[in-house]
Amino acid sequence: MSLSTSEVARRQFLDFFTSRGHEEVSSSSLVPNNDPTLLFTNAGMVQFKDVFTGQASRAMARATSAQKCVRAGGKHNDLENVGRTARHHTFFEMLGNFSFGDYFKADAIAFAFELLTKRYAIDPSRLIYTVHTSDDEARQLWKKVAGVGDDRVIGLGDKENFWAMGDTGPCGPCSEIHYHQGDDIPCPEVAAGRACQGPACDCDRWIEIWNLVFMQLEQLRGQERRPLPRPSVDTGMGLERLCVVLQGVRSNYETDLLRPLIDRASALARKPFVPTDYTGASVSLRAMADHARATAFLIADGVFPEKTGREYVLRRIMRRAVYHGWLLGIREPFLAGLTDIVVDTMGGVYGELTERRGLILEVSDQEERRFRDTLDRGLKILDQEMTGAAGQIPGALAFKLYDTFGFPLDLTRVVASDRGWQVDEAGFEAAMSEQRQRGEFHGSGEAAVEGVVQTLARVLGPTTFLGYETVRASSRITALLAGGRSVDSVEPGSGSVTLAVAATPFYGEQGGQVGDAGEIRVAGGGGVMRIAEVKRPVSTLYLHGGEVTSGRLKVGDEVELLVDEERREAIRRNHSGTHLLHWALRHVLGAHVAQKGSLVAPERLRFDFSHFAPLTTEERRKIEELVNERIRANVVADTQVLAMAEAKKAGAIAFFGEKYGDVVRVVTMGESKEFCGGTHVARTGDIAFFKITEETGVAQGVRRIEAVTGAGALAHVQRIEAELDAAGDRLRASPFEVADRVEKMLVELRDRDREIEKLKRKLAAGSGRDLLAEVRDIDGVKVLAARADVADPKALREVADQLKDKLRSGVIVLAGVEGDKVALVAMVTPDLVARFSAGKIVGEVARQLGGKGGGRPDMAQGGGAQPERLEGALERVYELVRG
Repeated sequence: MSLSTSEVARRQFLDFFTSRGHEEVSSSSLVPNNDPTLLFTNAGMVQFKDVFTGQASRAMARATSAQKCVRAGGKHNDLENVGRTARHHTFFEMLGNFSFGDYFKADAIAFAFELLTKRYAIDPSRLIYTVHTSDDEARQLWKKVAGVGDDRVIGLGDKENFWAMGDTGPCGPCSEIHYHQGDDIPCPEVAAGRACQGPACDCDRWIEIWNLVFMQLEQLRGQERRPLPRPSVDTGMGLERLCVVLQGVRSNYETDLLRPLIDRASALARKPFVPTDYTGASVSLRAMADHARATAFLIADGVFPEKTGREYVLRRIMRRAVYHGWLLGIREPFLAGLTDIVVDTMGGVYGELTERRGLILEVSDQEERRFRDTLDRGLKILDQEMTGAAGQIPGALAFKLYDTFGFPLDLTRVVASDRGWQVDEAGFEAAMSEQRQRGEFHGSGEAAVEGVVQTLARVLGPTTFLGYETVRASSRITALLAGGRSVDSVEPGSGSVTLAVAATPFYGEQGGQVGDAGEIRVAGGGGVMRIAEVKRPVSTLYLHGGEVTSGRLKVGDEVELLVDEERREAIRRNHSGTHLLHWALRHVLGAHVAQKGSLVAPERLRFDFSHFAPLTTEERRKIEELVNERIRANVVADTQVLAMAEAKKAGAIAFFGEKYGDVVRVVTMGESKEFCGGTHVARTGDIAFFKITEETGVAQGVRRIEAVTGAGALAHVQRIEAELDAAGDRLRASPFEVADRVEKMLVELRDRDREIEKLKRKLAAGSGRDLLAEVRDIDGVKVLAARADVADPKALREVADQLKDKLRSGVIVLAGVEGDKVALVAMVTPDLVARFSAGKIVGEVARQLGGKGGGRPDMAQGGGAQPERLEGALERVYELVRG
């Protein structure tokens, strides 16, 4: 065995399988595009799931990939173990080879043994193989291929060696390949006086490096399983674990994939990394390295830290990294620096890291700074709690710190322990259980595809889309749905109807672009159906939804499909405008800008993008100018169909969250070049005019622009003009004088407001009577409870302040009445606050008036809604002081 860098090991794996007839497939996004049940892509087979289940097909019969994976939520969640073991991660890479009904066990086992022992030169005497106890075929194949006896092929049960995609679906036995690291590694079984369990043991003497899954069965409802007609192979080998073996180290964190991050964190913390330390500082160093990788890759795939779903998981990962740095004494932001190393070391393999470097660094830095502020607030709250003798931090408080401020329970324990305090962890868990669903994953929000639709997709095959070339076409009805079930015919009164055809010019909603509308008519006269929406619940199937307006439509009818052309043109203008907007945003704001969501409708466009501050007036104006310059240039909107690799090489930008195949459409309009399956104008001049209507924030680090084009933009400008003309009429000014006239009026209003405030204070202070003359002496305390002639709370406070200064020592309560509302202010001079509380006094007076109030001991405010009871309420002040 020779030492190998991770880059070489990854390349050798892919080259080995491509030389054996496998098509190399790029890693899919960490956000699953074809599985709303998954939080993150957690295995290499995820992007091929539809192929394995028969819901989709690919031209290839064999594939190989290096897939980026995250296991930090849902069923597969290793987050809590990260740093405390040699092999747990939130982010990792999975190498895999796949057979879609092509080769099976014999070739899979032969390929694996050859790659490991020949290409990687791993000593075969250090390998051992596990199979399912029922899989005698795999057992005999291993004995033959590896030349070993029964002692090196171990049978294990369902827990270890049977794999299932879910409660139903493809499943089958698996075979795992384990590497013996050495008996000098500690084993808890041996420490307890028992024998090491070998590959079935939980120690690190044996490391599982490859799992070969043989999908040969289908799990039906209940316990029944039946053989699959075309057995398949799905394998997965963790690159980190492979590198442990190839690089001669004992843990994933010592490989070249993670050691540069460990070393950087160690230098920042000024603490050494000890590979055998699983309780001290090295735990934090491992966590910081792992979490930096997950952070960089998730942000590159469009996930930003937020409060729900996968965004909440990323926030937890990032804040755990910062927390571990804090534990090691790192008091300055460091996470962006670590993610920068991730980009440097892995950007050559995963180009999205390099492309979105600025975005990764910005999001990492901002989230860390926010959390550091949170840490400071949390520590102050704990300081206030831990006064006096040592005690226990209430569970409710610990949970509030965790849930509201993102303050880790571990950190609460550390801070409490340093002061000799404990944490009520049972109370914490009770509070946590009440909000457990907050962190649970209930699907991505995509609608689950109903069984009838999946069946249609399989039976009908793909719908041919004609909409790039035409808005009118002829086709044949292949299916009708009414009331959620398949029917042979529909007519007026059938309610909401869904129709499928062999070929369609109607665009199906996807990529933010809404579906087309229009009509479908039976050829030669007959039934007519008004189409309100077109959906693509399965990417290959177009379903037209609407109502039958006349006649009858039945399966097999030849029909004419007529897209609402005016509506389509409006959509085209807005979609092309979106592309130009995206380019202009990147040009003006920077390369960190990336699409985070969009809506392309006939009447408007909406574009969500990554940015961290509201647009300035100048930025907004510049963006509009750039878009309209490109519109006036009237360049051709060029469309090419390219292989994915060729499209990326050409510099095309992919939208976050979109699913792309091996072949993609690239739309180019001047400097704008993007992957896009939508419909567009022929030339940019067709957009006519672009106008931003609104710019807002929608989430942390995400801004939203709404805009209009063409006739919609003209209508928007005309509406603004009409409003400006109306304002000018009222102000008796031309449209270009309105701003100056308004500014002049605002100055005048501010001057008048100041004069009114001054008069109010004079009125309240004078009011035709001397308020100080109404002061009473209550047991040696000067008390004034009176009604003033103003109800403005600010004026009341100023008058009370003046009276307090003159009184020097005493209690003052003033009330102002306006209509049925009473405003109250109470003040107590400093020498009396130990005896009387303004907050309590004003609260009692307000209660008498059917209201409430409160505040500090020296000053408080309140109000009520029963002015008829004011005299008695003010008398209550004297009683309170006397009491």
